[in-house]
Amino acid sequence: MDRGDGQVTYVLSGEGAPSIFTIDPNTGDIHATKRLDREAQAYYTLRAQARDRASARPVEPESQFVVKVQDINDNEPRFLDGPYAASVPEMSPMGTSVVTVVATDADDPTYGNSARVVYSILQGQPYFSVEPKTGLIRTALADMDRESRDQYLLVIQAKDMVGQMGGLSGTTSVTVTLSDVNDNPPHFYRKSYQYLVPESAPLASLVAKVKAVDSDLGSNADVDYSILDGDPLGMFRIVTDRETQEGLLTLQKVLDYEARPSYTLTVEVTNRYVDPRFVALGPFSDRATVRLLVKNVDEPPVFSSDLAKMAVSEAVDVGTSVGRVSALDPDSTSSPVRYSIDRNTDLERYFHIDGSTGVLRTARLLDRELVSLHNITVTASESLDPSQVGTSVVLISVTDVNDNAPAFAIDYQPFVCENARSGQVIETISAVDRDEPQTGHRFLFSLLSLGDGATANFTLRDNQDNTASVLTRRAGFLRRERPLHLLPVLISDAGPPALSSTGTLSVRVCACDADGGRSLCGEESSLLRAAGLSPAALLSILACLLLLLGLVLLVATARRRRRNPFTLDDDRDVRENIVRYDDEGGGEEDTEAFDMAALRHLNATRDGEGAGTRRCDNAPELSARYREPQHNATVAMAPPPPTHVQPPPPPPAPDNTVFREFILSRLLEADLDSAVPPYDSLQTYAFEGSGSAAESLSSLGSPSSEAEHAYDFLTEWGADFGKLADLYGHSDGRSSKTDLRSPRLVVGEPGGAEPAVPLRR
Repeated sequence: MDRGDGQVTYVLSGEGAPSIFTIDPNTGDIHATKRLDREAQAYYTLRAQARDRASARPVEPESQFVVKVQDINDNEPRFLDGPYAASVPEMSPMGTSVVTVVATDADDPTYGNSARVVYSILQGQPYFSVEPKTGLIRTALADMDRESRDQYLLVIQAKDMVGQMGGLSGTTSVTVTLSDVNDNPPHFYRKSYQYLVPESAPLASLVAKVKAVDSDLGSNADVDYSILDGDPLGMFRIVTDRETQEGLLTLQKVLDYEARPSYTLTVEVTNRYVDPRFVALGPFSDRATVRLLVKNVDEPPVFSSDLAKMAVSEAVDVGTSVGRVSALDPDSTSSPVRYSIDRNTDLERYFHIDGSTGVLRTARLLDRELVSLHNITVTASESLDPSQVGTSVVLISVTDVNDNAPAFAIDYQPFVCENARSGQVIETISAVDRDEPQTGHRFLFSLLSLGDGATANFTLRDNQDNTASVLTRRAGFLRRERPLHLLPVLISDAGPPALSSTGTLSVRVCACDADGGRSLCGEESSLLRAAGLSPAALLSILACLLLLLGLVLLVATARRRRRNPFTLDDDRDVRENIVRYDDEGGGEEDTEAFDMAALRHLNATRDGEGAGTRRCDNAPELSARYREPQHNATVAMAPPPPTHVQPPPPPPAPDNTVFREFILSRLLEADLDSAVPPYDSLQTYAFEGSGSAAESLSSLGSPSSEAEHAYDFLTEWGADFGKLADLYGHSDGRSSKTDLRSPRLVVGEPGGAEPAVPLRR
């Protein structure tokens, strides 16, 4: 259709168009614009079509064709799984398979020899070889020894083009490790060993160590030790330490230097697991000699027996021989031995031992019923070296003699019904005996007669099994006639010698019901019988009465306390307390805060009837100075001045009648009220200081007349005021201060500087 006139154009589409393949629109030639890689894409499918250049209409149907990329040898072989690691047992025969290596070539295996690979070994000869076609690595030498060399590094090459010139190649490494087999026997470091062992070494102690080595690894190196010769008595035992593979020699029996000073042992070591393939290589064992020298030490005495058993009768006298113990010094010096008893095991000191002979004797009377077995420890010490002490246990059994009489097993409380029949069993009795005869107990029971007719009413039947039955000999008993019957029973044992005792049965006569159950017995109260009350009911009633009485007493006590309260009413509570105000004024010259006139010329306020001669049982007569109440006014009696000082003439005093009446009334109420507790608290009403506008209140400013300081009334107040009466009753120049709000007397030394002494009324 294309005449070459340019009327036809060519169009290309499909895979790689127009990026990889292009078409000449005029000629239809297809060109590749990039380098092709068969390993990336081996085929391309393209479509081409011829069209009219002017109208772009197809002039023929579209054609499809495939472009195949032809391979060239542009890829070397690669070992995708390399590098390799493998192992092979040592001592393997030649040709033993180790591992197979595989190399791949990305070239086309169907076209030429680009992908045909052959293998060769570059490193590792002459120990290993590789098959060229398969890549199988084999051992090239027999009996390779791991103990000589345990690892090999091989380099394997893979080359394409069947290994021809120009082919591409790749390499990989193969690490071959020789695994261990049991091909080496154990052997000792030395052929002889020597150790020194003290004869006092304890049992199971370690006395020696031996060491055998095996060049193999793991379980192939496990060994066992054994004693072949030199220990016929089994004095020693050898075991293997699983961690170190050492042979541990331990002591199984006590050593005795005097009996045997040395031991020569033949010890063998063998592999625990032997590979039969290598038995021909020789015996997998080794032997060594172990010489043990016993060191002599000073040993304690040794008893002939560690446990001695003896027996002694409980009836023996003090000083009787019980038995003998024997101990010897095992050393060559053969020191004499002294015996003694460990008193911690014989606290009651029942036994004594002869220090020289070892004879045990009784030191006290024995009683099997108290202690039947004595477990004592006997010690033996060397006379030359008392620190060397041996011990032995002695068990002394105390044998029984018949020294205890039988008695009733329990405290019997028999009773008989008033309607009892003749021959009726009312009680079965038994006996106990602290002795323990070898043939067993045999008790005999018999009824004694007291001459009161009890045996005519009751009889005793021996049951031949260490029990006896009490039976009635007649029918019908009257509680009114005889409420209690006493039956003496003689109990004897079989001896020897036969011992007996007498026990008395108190048989009460009771009223019984139809089933034989007792209701009333003996001397029970007729009142209870009439009221039908049991003792338990009577006790319950008595407890209720006591509880009710306690409640009544409690209520009465509470009411009494309410009528007589401990404290006073609020409006009558005149208790004085020390109150600290910490008020600070303007100093001594400040006369504006309060009326200073109350503190001036205090001596002028004294009453003409007397100077402080008040008693607690009379209306108090006060001579005092007052401070106004709004300023915590105080009242005090100034102490007398020395006789040679004359006070200044007193000025006219203010009217203090109101305060005097108030204080006197309160004081009188407190004196006459016996229910008020003596709340004594100190109030200081005095003012002291030089330069004060209120002048001094000390004894220097007090009157000096004897009449104003008469304290003889103190002798009438009782023994409690005797000391004050002696001090102030004889016009000695002292004075007293009286608290105006509390029934007490306060005495101060001249000058007013000493603490006041409170006096109870």
